[in-house]
Amino acid sequence: MPRPHGFTYEQRTDGTVLITHQGRAAGTLRGGRAEKFLAEVESGNAQLVMARWTGAYKFGNERTAKNHPRNAGRR
Repeated sequence: MPRPHGFTYEQRTDGTVLITHQGRAAGTLRGGRAEKFLAEVESGNAQLVMARWTGAYKFGNERTAKNHPRNAGRR
């Protein structure tokens, strides 16, 4: 599974954190969630943390599902 990339975040003066993926807004965090996110992003792989917090990451089963007979006619 490829590692996530293309995520950035901006901490604003009001404490809000805006997460973007390839230039598009992917999530906005406020208050306690923003603080928790900032602590986690500083201590780990920032790209992976942002992907997880926005829900924009792959689980590795997409190819299997695409090739399943039930989905064969949906391409």
